[in-house]
Order: sequence, then structure tokens, then C-alpha cells
Amino acid sequence: MRILVVDDSRAMRRIIERMLVLAGYDHHDIVHAADAVEATRLMAEQPPDLILCDWNMPGTNGLEFLTAIRRAGWTTPFGFITSEASPAMREQALAAGALFLIAKPFTPEEFHAALDPVLA
Repeated sequence: MRILVVDDSRAMRRIIERMLVLAGYDHHDIVHAADAVEATRLMAEQPPDLILCDWNMPGTNGLEFLTAIRRAGWTTPFGFITSEASPAMREQALAAGALFLIAKPFTPEEFHAALDPVLA
């Protein structure tokens, strides 16, 4: 299974990957993208089975990226990992087609609760 992590912060991409490993998802292929453009290129090369994306990124933000890939016909399961997780943001994320929103800081248990139903 291929997991695409999209975040403009290299350090945060590494933290998310480390959390995936700690949560027991280390047997999955984890790839990184710094923005929506790079993520789109990686998706075209080899489609992921799950996308984990930051909300706030320069250029195309996470919500715009999700909206764009849904319009393009991608149905890949998508979840946000973001420092902002207000009820309004959760509603927007779910309405746009996200399956979950994990707030930073996060724990392995939060990853299990969000990812297990998607990866099962």
C-alpha cells in the first residue's frame, strides 16, 4: 500500500512518517510531496492508496488540492493532518470529500483511529 504525505514542511513530513512507523504502518510505501504540484506528479506516476495532507500550504492549500483531485476524478482516500482543526474546518474537509482530520500534535492512537478503517 502506498501512502502519500503532502506538507510544505520537510520536518513535518518526517514527523508524520515517523508517526506512521510508530503506529505500525511501516510496511507501507510512504512517499513525500512538498506541495500540490509535486503531489499531483507523484499521483500520475504511481497512484497512492491514501493521501495525508496539510491544510495550510503556500500556493494551492490542502482543501483546494482535495477539491481539484476530486474534480479530476480521483477517489483516493484523503485525510488532513493540520494544526488547525476547528469544527468549521472539519465540516469543510468532510464536505469536500476528506475522510478524517487529525489535529497536530497527534498520537499513534489518533492515527490508528483514523487510518485503520481506511486501510482495512
